[in-house]
Amino acid sequence: MKPIRALAACLLLAATPAAAVETGDDGLHKPTWLRETFKDLREDLAEANAEQKRLLILVEQRGCIYCAEMHEKVFPDPEIDALIRDGYFVVQMNLFGDVEVTDFDGTALSEKDMAVRWGVMFTPTMIFLPEDVPEGQTASEAAVALMPGAFGKGTTSALLTWVRAHGYENGEHFQKFLARELERKN
Repeated sequence: MKPIRALAACLLLAATPAAAVETGDDGLHKPTWLRETFKDLREDLAEANAEQKRLLILVEQRGCIYCAEMHEKVFPDPEIDALIRDGYFVVQMNLFGDVEVTDFDGTALSEKDMAVRWGVMFTPTMIFLPEDVPEGQTASEAAVALMPGAFGKGTTSALLTWVRAHGYENGEHFQKFLARELERKN
């Protein structure tokens, strides 16, 4: 009878996730690198710049299987986690949330209305901002890159690297950078 109990215990442990990603009351994943802010993007950008990091807006929604995929398989990768922690100031928005967000042009709307204003239709969507946003521009107008959907580790790592290194400024298309990065790693 003891071998059956041991086998049952092993199967139970194997079925249990190693490290579940914590979720908040809003149902969104809450990794420790997320920043709790007042969601005034002008203040968030100033704080990101003071820390010599790039502002990244992460738009998600409750029950999003693609968000879960990113939080459970992609973001925890040690290389990607380090890229985010070392180089990004990440502010999370709920695609259907009611928390007020103030855009760079001073417009204040709920998260859900701001997502509509920016044309965000998919979750997750990562919006990467430059260090300086011209007066009167919105986050979507100023974005240097916008990544709608879930992508694998290679693409995510390359995008985080490309944005941080200002790859968009030298005229190299992200897809060419990605191909070169994937070839380099293989």
